[in-house]
Amino acid sequence: MAWFRTQIPKLELLHSTTLSQQFHDRVTGFLNKGCSVLFHIIWFSPAKHFGKREFLTMDTFFKAHPDGCLIVVSRSMDTESGYATLKPLIDRGFKVGAITPDVPFLVNNTPAEAWLELIKSGNRDPGDIPLSQNLSNLVRLAMLYKYGGGYMDTDIIVLKDFLDLRNAIGAQSLDFTTKQWNRLNNAVMMFDINHPVVWEFLQEFSTTFNGNKWGNNGPYLVSRVMARLEGHNITILPPKAFYPVDWNGIGKLYKKPEGELESRWVESQIDELSNGESYAVHLWNKRSKNLAIEDGSVMARLVSTHCVVCDTITT
Repeated sequence: MAWFRTQIPKLELLHSTTLSQQFHDRVTGFLNKGCSVLFHIIWFSPAKHFGKREFLTMDTFFKAHPDGCLIVVSRSMDTESGYATLKPLIDRGFKVGAITPDVPFLVNNTPAEAWLELIKSGNRDPGDIPLSQNLSNLVRLAMLYKYGGGYMDTDIIVLKDFLDLRNAIGAQSLDFTTKQWNRLNNAVMMFDINHPVVWEFLQEFSTTFNGNKWGNNGPYLVSRVMARLEGHNITILPPKAFYPVDWNGIGKLYKKPEGELESRWVESQIDELSNGESYAVHLWNKRSKNLAIEDGSVMARLVSTHCVVCDTITT
């Protein structure tokens, strides 16, 4: 904690700046462009690490939502180098932009405001998990509460539009016996502005924060809240919606088929993902980020079908 207190002034995300204070006006100005659907992604790493796989998330989003709006909530992408990354989409007329977040503004008058003040004052232990990861968990909730729309991680490939989804979250897994969900995930979510369930998520974040337990402030958080809430007309989608392949099996999607049996499996996977209940595929970045997309693989086929720019993403 003593070390963390010395670092607080250097943590730009925790503080408002001249640029970040323009956040709300820039967001509302962006929304005035007219959006068939509003989504946001978050990028708290350096812009140079926003690579082809992350670009794929945006690329496939616009293939499915050509009239949609996508906000990249990011300080590093709100730069010349970040703009260069977004330019292939902007040049094609898609409504995408990076906006530096103002975290104090986003949590103002929400249950998470007290948590942020404790962190900023050095009176709350951020834990061993990088604070940026938990700020991402928080900011996605605050964005959904204040602006509504949808959020998705940057390791998603979008297969079809989300236009029929509202106030929805996806189950990651089901109980083997009851077939009821036993784990939700916060990698893809859609909520109306000022939704009371998102307020409950923010309250849970503030009161049960644990910076040492992976998932506690993300997937486990939304699972805890939804397990005790009733009503609110929330749609909990089956795993096939966003998590049709679990993290243990994701590597197989990247492999080139060897022989007729594997080729038939690829075809069956393509048919199921493209024509079934799946809206997107979560790619479990920690497992897949270093995997090559091999020719003829499920991933190679999905990328070629669902991208717009398709700029050598498979290499």
